[in-house]
Amino acid sequence: MRSRLPKSRTRADRAAPPLRAADRILAPLAFILLWSSSFITARIGLAHVTPLFFVAVRQTAVAALLAIAMLVLCRPWTSLSGRWHHCAVAGALINGMTLITAHVGMVTVDAAPMALMGALNPILAAVLARPVLGERLRPRQWFGMALGLAGVAIVLGLAALASHSELDALLLGGTGVVGLCGGTLYFARFCRDVPWLAGQTMQFVAAALVCIAATALFETPRAEWTTGAVTAVLWNIAVVSIGGMGLYSYMLVRGTAAEVTANFYLVPGTVALLGWALLGERLSLLAVLGFAIASLGVWLVRRIPRSA
Repeated sequence: MRSRLPKSRTRADRAAPPLRAADRILAPLAFILLWSSSFITARIGLAHVTPLFFVAVRQTAVAALLAIAMLVLCRPWTSLSGRWHHCAVAGALINGMTLITAHVGMVTVDAAPMALMGALNPILAAVLARPVLGERLRPRQWFGMALGLAGVAIVLGLAALASHSELDALLLGGTGVVGLCGGTLYFARFCRDVPWLAGQTMQFVAAALVCIAATALFETPRAEWTTGAVTAVLWNIAVVSIGGMGLYSYMLVRGTAAEVTANFYLVPGTVALLGWALLGERLSLLAVLGFAIASLGVWLVRRIPRSA
């Protein structure tokens, strides 16, 4: 009898193998650390570089490096035929809209509160993944999502009580979360079977164009290229954009959108710890409790039964 794939698995899902056991632990852990570090280094860089210019320089440099890699490795651009525009849309949303709003917001608020807004991405992705991608979550995973959201709400409530002036910046960050979620689902729907390097190159080219346009329209660029500013930009180019976002795409190709985005629940707590250790930002016991609850939620979402 011919076996049938589950209905929740799309054609793109069949194009790549699922994550191996080791990758299910190491890849998310590395992504969480890299994505969290971007908030810390961005806060350092934004003291010397205007936010839109900071993001434009970062995305343009990444796009140029990936394009050079395509040429050096003789990778065919024809692999993007008929799908380059899908990669461009995903890149403009994930690497353009998301980072623009986050960096502008971090001029006003600390790194940890802004990272909290990104943690709303998993619940949006979980709700929309079923009608868009046909993905289904088990009851245990929905419970994990609820726990993760509760953990985020605890820390976000603390930030709101501390200062009402942060509201506009956090709402702007929330706009970026919509772009991140939309770009994630769009990538999972249309770009999973695009070769990694070609797809990433097109995503960052599109993001760079969006960031350059935003800088030209809404900002007078200013930069003081101190050691801290240069280090922050280089770290975000090489480690976060190429390494972290490469991992994000890798996990999306081999996993479900809901499972991958669940990792964002761990980012706020990690950013809070890094901000406390490196930038002197405050960290309360209640914030630690929120991080622990969110961590439990991620474990429930990502845990696969032995029979699976």
